[in-house]
Amino acid sequence: MTTAAQQDMSDLAGVLEVQREAFLRDGPPSAAQRRSDLESLRRAIVAHRDEIAAAIDRDFGHRSREETFALELAPLVEGIRYLHRNVARFMRPERRSVPLHFLPGSARVHYQPLGVIGIIAPWNYPVGLALMPLATALAAGNRAMVKPSEITPATAELMAHLLGEIFQNDQVAVVTGDMEVGKAFAALPFDHLLFTGSTGVGRSVMRAASDGLVPVTLELGGKSPAIIEAGSPLDIAARRIAFGKLGNAGQTCIAPDYALAAESEVEAFVAAYGREVEKLYPEIGTNPDYTTIVNDHHHARLRDLLEDARAKGARIVEIGASGAARRTHPRTMLPTLVLGVTDEMKVMQEEIFGPVLPIVAYRSLEEAVTSINAKPRPLALYYFGADGPGRRLVLERTTSGGVTINDTLLHFGLDDLPFGGVGASGIGAYHGPEGFKAMSHPKAIFSQAPLNGTDLVRPPFGKAFDYVARYFLR
Repeated sequence: MTTAAQQDMSDLAGVLEVQREAFLRDGPPSAAQRRSDLESLRRAIVAHRDEIAAAIDRDFGHRSREETFALELAPLVEGIRYLHRNVARFMRPERRSVPLHFLPGSARVHYQPLGVIGIIAPWNYPVGLALMPLATALAAGNRAMVKPSEITPATAELMAHLLGEIFQNDQVAVVTGDMEVGKAFAALPFDHLLFTGSTGVGRSVMRAASDGLVPVTLELGGKSPAIIEAGSPLDIAARRIAFGKLGNAGQTCIAPDYALAAESEVEAFVAAYGREVEKLYPEIGTNPDYTTIVNDHHHARLRDLLEDARAKGARIVEIGASGAARRTHPRTMLPTLVLGVTDEMKVMQEEIFGPVLPIVAYRSLEEAVTSINAKPRPLALYYFGADGPGRRLVLERTTSGGVTINDTLLHFGLDDLPFGGVGASGIGAYHGPEGFKAMSHPKAIFSQAPLNGTDLVRPPFGKAFDYVARYFLR
């Protein structure tokens, strides 16, 4: 496989045409072929795991091998194993019921590959969020073109090399290049386009895809809240929120964006959060397990959010500030709490995507729910509390892409659950059987018998038709 670098639109369209011709020529692959492709992909990831971790580390400035294994490669490999185990089951036609007057006919749904899938991947988990959609596309019997982020060029080039060792260009092609290449890629007439990234860019991608009536799956983001019910163990909530917030230095689409705590417990939670962060990342400025912000632009963006909040009256609390002078990298950003936030602050209007956690005080869970519902629907929601009226209130009265109760992030790692947003946080889902179906066409098939009841409603109409009509229009 060759890598298409800085292509113009005609080059990209040529790759797409080659894949579409191959799809039409060869037809849908068998279950055995799909499993073989998935196994080849899994083996390549495992064999080159150290190279992948090193490339990501170069692109970020610093991200530890262990964090890449834990947060990116292990979930990816398990997701591919899940598809490998289940692809034959997903492919089986589904029988559907037939009403009495259509008997003795039979009905079923066949899940047919769509053709060529376009995948636009983000920079924050540049391998996992490119190759898990690819694995899903392959499981569903499709061919695919993948556009990695230009923000992580070393990882993009490595992926192009690895995938080129496994697949021919007419099955999987990697397209590298800048934002202009990305725009041209989004405008191609794919059979389906999956984009993972920000809500703002997602709108542009959807507009580009709409010209060709290309169906889309948009995995976006937004402000995912973590609600701590009054009386819940604060140390546990703080530890698990810190884990979700500080993994990859908060550069995670489902990271807790802000926390809601009871007014009487805010200061206690602040203290608990500080203790738990120090346990997770001692000497955080130089801790090798703590990731840097990916580039200068995003580091400056986060500093701007904090300065805006400070100027509008917020209290900023940095954790580990005593070791700030010993930071191993200039883009190492200390975990930061923002207290006394208001809706006028940028930090409460924009997705943070960094290790900054605003704390919103609430007087009642009803008030917390109202506050969440006043914002666009989030990609994830986290609830810390016992099973009872409070939990039921939050689950029933809020809408989010997914939920983890008494922890963070983990619903993403359950391969049998769909993953996706709702409203401004996304359209459609993948993972689980929903992912296979999203990249398939559910073809309805009805088989009629030589003698059947529908002959009674065909011309010429007579007494039998009158009887049947009276029955159905009763």
